[in-house]
Amino acid sequence: MGLELYLDLLSQPCRSIYIFARSNNIPFEFKHVELFKDSVLGKRPAAGSGAEQPRAGPSNSEGTGKVNLLKKVPALKDGDFTLAECTAILLYLSRKYNTPDHWYPSDIQKRARVDEYLSWHHANIRANAPKTMWIKVLIPLFTGQPLPSEKLQEVMDGLSTSLKQFEERFLQDKAFIIGSEISLADLVAIVELMQPVGVGCDIFEDRPRLMEWRRRVEDAVGKELFFQAHEMILNIKELSNIQIDPQLKEQLAPVLMKMLK
Repeated sequence: MGLELYLDLLSQPCRSIYIFARSNNIPFEFKHVELFKDSVLGKRPAAGSGAEQPRAGPSNSEGTGKVNLLKKVPALKDGDFTLAECTAILLYLSRKYNTPDHWYPSDIQKRARVDEYLSWHHANIRANAPKTMWIKVLIPLFTGQPLPSEKLQEVMDGLSTSLKQFEERFLQDKAFIIGSEISLADLVAIVELMQPVGVGCDIFEDRPRLMEWRRRVEDAVGKELFFQAHEMILNIKELSNIQIDPQLKEQLAPVLMKMLK
C-alpha cells in the first residue's frame, strides 16, 4: 500500500502538505476530504477558472475518521501507519523521503529557527488570519447577516500586529525565514496568509517586504503549483451562493458566533 494523504485544499495545513509533497515529487494518493460536504452545506460551486484541481473521486470524509481518530484533516496513511497534525506530517515526509536539507536543516541552529517559527505561528498568525474567512464568508452564510465591521477590524488589527512581528523578528532582511532558502517555516506561514487574501483582505498591500517574500516563496515551489493549491481559497466567496438548510442554520449559527468571542 502506498502513501495516502487525506486533504481538503480549503484548509491551510492541508495546502502546506500538498505543496510540500508535490514540490518534492513525493508519490501519494490524494484522498479528497470535503470539510464542507454536500450533505452539510449543499452543493459547492465549481472553482473558478485556472489550473485544474487534483481529482480524487468521491469525498473521503468517512475514511478520514478511520485514519485520524480526531476526524480532522490533514491525515496521513502509510501502509498500516497513520499520522495526524500538519507539522508532524511535514516532518515525517521530509525524513522518510530525504527531501532537500533546506526544508528542515540538519544544521542545529537553522533547524531551531524553523522550530521557533512553527511554535510562534499558532498563537499569532494562525490565531488571526483564518478568522477573516469566518467573518466575511462563513458566518454570514449561516446567520444570513454580516458581522459588524468592527469585528473584522479587531481581527485585522491583531493580524497587523502579528505581521509586524513576523517581518521584524523572523523575516528581517533575509530572503526567507532562515536565510537564503525556503524552509517548512515559510511554507506554513504563506498558506495561512493566503486565507485573508481569498476573502478580499489583501494583507500584502503596502507591505513591500512581505510581498517580495511571498513572490520568492511562489518561485521556490513553482507558481503553477502554488496557485493550483490556492485556487479553491481564492474562489471562497462562491460559497455565498450555497443554499443552507434552515434547520442547519439554526443549529450551527450560535456555535459559529461563539468561535469569534
